[in-house]
Amino acid sequence: MRRNAALFVTISLLSGFGGSAMALVSGIWILDLTGSTGLAALAGLCVYAPVLAGPWLGGLLDRAPRRPLVIAVNLALAAVLLSLLTVRGPAQTWLIFAVSCAYGVSYVLIDAGETALLPSALSPAELGDVNGWRSSAQEGTKLVAPLAGAGLYAWHGGHAVVVLSAVMPALVAVLYAAVRLGPPPPDASPQRRPGLRAGLAVLLARRTTRVTVALAAVAIAMSGFTTAASYAIVTTELGLPTTFLGVLLSTQGAGSVVGGLVVGRLLARWSPVTVGVAGTTLFAVSCLVRCLPWWPGTVVASVVAGVGLPWALVAAVTAVQTCTPTAMLGRVAGTANTAMFGPVALAIPLGSLAVGLGGRPPLVVAAAIGLASAASVARRPRSVDPDVARAPTPSTPEQAGRRA
Repeated sequence: MRRNAALFVTISLLSGFGGSAMALVSGIWILDLTGSTGLAALAGLCVYAPVLAGPWLGGLLDRAPRRPLVIAVNLALAAVLLSLLTVRGPAQTWLIFAVSCAYGVSYVLIDAGETALLPSALSPAELGDVNGWRSSAQEGTKLVAPLAGAGLYAWHGGHAVVVLSAVMPALVAVLYAAVRLGPPPPDASPQRRPGLRAGLAVLLARRTTRVTVALAAVAIAMSGFTTAASYAIVTTELGLPTTFLGVLLSTQGAGSVVGGLVVGRLLARWSPVTVGVAGTTLFAVSCLVRCLPWWPGTVVASVVAGVGLPWALVAAVTAVQTCTPTAMLGRVAGTANTAMFGPVALAIPLGSLAVGLGGRPPLVVAAAIGLASAASVARRPRSVDPDVARAPTPSTPEQAGRRA
């Protein structure tokens, strides 16, 4: 198990490094080729948009052998990335967008695939710790990879970054092949292929999964809603240069690394719902602290937000892994990812409009929504759904619904 844990953390490091480096360079490359900031921003949208197809893409993982599919996706991603070596001028800009979309599709498949594979490779007691370590690894790469990618781009251009980024999924495919999986449980029969809506039914069947996923969705959506407000606080309310935003991103990343390292211990001691409530509450409090007219408070708020977001996210992912029938983990994980990350697509533009009222009102609204969500969950009696962090996984969706 320790071997598998180390492999999954290494996979997160390599995937996070290659993806973060390429995500930044794609926008810079498009900007250099076209001179359009609008087109450069669309590269990020192409990466994000496929998450809306999470339930359908996740269903593929339940209809094919999961590890071979995840390995194939990584190898295909490496090949698709190498196609960018043909980019020579503005006429090939479309290829960067196409590869960005391919990246987004691979993220959905690989995230759902890892969520489905982890319970077969680790004991239930290890899931919280390893999910936290993976989160820390991914956040840690965000502190280094963008700088490395930008530096390599400035030194040798986009093609050098393409080669580096293509090597990462190829290595990841090798590491997936090295993971030792346990024997498939009885509920993993390939004949059982319920419709895609069954993924949503299983996700909603138990309070633990629906509540933790909802809390993570609120925290992540509010982080997007307050993005423009954070810019306004720094530049308008505090009168600081825009470069200070880099400091805040770095401190939030540092907080996320710490949050990921400790969340496993919290999940071993408390239920995923409790950890999800704590994470959402921390993020809400950070929004209130950002309202203070004091720049050190803004830095502290970034650290607190960095801790809270991984707590909410890892609690939801762990709940899905421990409460979902193995045969449906792919589509349920894909549905959960869509539920958690889909709302941010609407939250970001709404936050951009709300910042017209000033930097503080959107932060207060986000804090109120986060605290209200956490409070409504905390007030619910625990008897509604037993603590399933240590409960056996039901073998069918019907059993999941009866036990909920």
